[in-house]
This record gives sequence, structure tokens and C-alpha cells, in this order.
Amino acid sequence: MTAQSWDPVRYQRNAGFVAELGLPVLEWLAPEPGETILDLGCGDGALTEELSVLGCQVVGVDSSPEQIEAARARGLDAQVMDAQVMHGRTLDFEGRFDAVFSNAALHWMRDPAAVIAGVRGALKPGGRFVGEFGGGANVRRIHEALIAALDRRGLDGRAASPWFFPAAAEYRALLEQGGFAVERLELFERPTPLPGHLVDWLDTFGESFLSKLPEAERPAAKREVAEALAVELRNPDGSWWADYVRLRFAARLPA
Repeated sequence: MTAQSWDPVRYQRNAGFVAELGLPVLEWLAPEPGETILDLGCGDGALTEELSVLGCQVVGVDSSPEQIEAARARGLDAQVMDAQVMHGRTLDFEGRFDAVFSNAALHWMRDPAAVIAGVRGALKPGGRFVGEFGGGANVRRIHEALIAALDRRGLDGRAASPWFFPAAAEYRALLEQGGFAVERLELFERPTPLPGHLVDWLDTFGESFLSKLPEAERPAAKREVAEALAVELRNPDGSWWADYVRLRFAARLPA
């Protein structure tokens, strides 16, 4: 699908904030003890575990075997699946879940109609789909700087982008076309402090771009991107932030 890989240790070190900042979307989910919930793009299972502690029967799925191994190490029911593949092993749960939950994963899935169709098939009648992911101008400055770095090297930077960042109206329409009634949907800016240097963020999330370059050229490209963004994204104390924009939604199938 993309050249992106997911090392759980690297992810926790450079992006542990993702699960913490996803906690508010659990309030939109409003899980009840005993409910069956699918965590779509569960990563290392940090929020899957939160749902389990609340008494839900949770299954986590992710396309990364490494992340699924980390989730299983937490004692979770976690399976390797690609939500975009509609043939073979995919979200083929046949009306099993009361809800599907997703945090910070849907923007990595470039075929949203296939994802929504898979979610619909996994839900019981009246089931709900609740999530949060990058939308609109999410990480616009970083995104454009990565594209420009590849373009300067004679590559098609935009073609290397792995991300789907829809406008609010676009994603609402996709949900409605997929048979869902949208109950709530918000697009909001969330400037996010980074735990380390911007280069660490690029190591974690920018592989789809950087893998287009010979390995020896990647450190210089990352420094170039960071230098281009320092004026906008580096604080006076030397710390960094990212220009996140999030799309949060709650939708439901007919009963």
C-alpha cells in the first residue's frame, strides 16, 4: 500500500502522544460494558486496552504485523488485517460489532469508500462508527515541505504522499453514501507539541516519502525539511510542534 513501516518502539518514543490525544474521541464513542467493539487501525493497542478495561469485548485490527505483535503483548485480541482490501482476509466480520472505533488511522487508508463499506459489513444494525483522523489541511506545512524535497530531486513528491486528508463535507458525503447517518462531525485545528526534534517525526511518519531516496541521501533530505520549517514550527526554546488538523465524527447505521 505504501512504503511506511511501523516499529512499535520507535512509534512509542516519537508518537506516544497520539493515543493520549485520542482519548476525547472515546467520549463520543460512549462505550458500554459488554459491547462488542472493533478498533480499526489499533496500532500497539493503547486505546484498545482502554476499551477493554471499560468492560468491552474488543478486537483490534491493523495492517502492521509489528504493531499487532505489540498489541498482543498487552493480552489483547488483535489481528493483522487491511481494511481497504475487499477480497480475501479483510473486515469480514458479518455484523459482529456494536461499534467500530478508529483513532489516527483512517488518513493512512487511501480508499475510504472501501473502508466504510468494510465497516458497515462489520456492524450490527444500528451500529455506530466513531473516529478521529487527519482532515483538511492536516500537517500542511510538513506535507508540502516533504513534497518539495522530493520534487527538487527530480521525483514526484505528491505521488509519494500516503495520506487522505478530506474536508468535512467530503467525508460526510462518503459516510452518507456508505449508508450511515452522521450524528456529529467536526474539523478542528490541534497544534501539537512534539516530544523531540521534527526529524524524529519524519522518521516515524515520513517513510513513504523518504523511501523514494537512496538511503545515503535521506539524512540530508530530513535536515533540509526541518530547516525549511524551523521558522514556523520551532519554538523559541528549541522545541517543535506539528500543524495537526483533526476530523472527528460519529455516525450510525439504520436499526
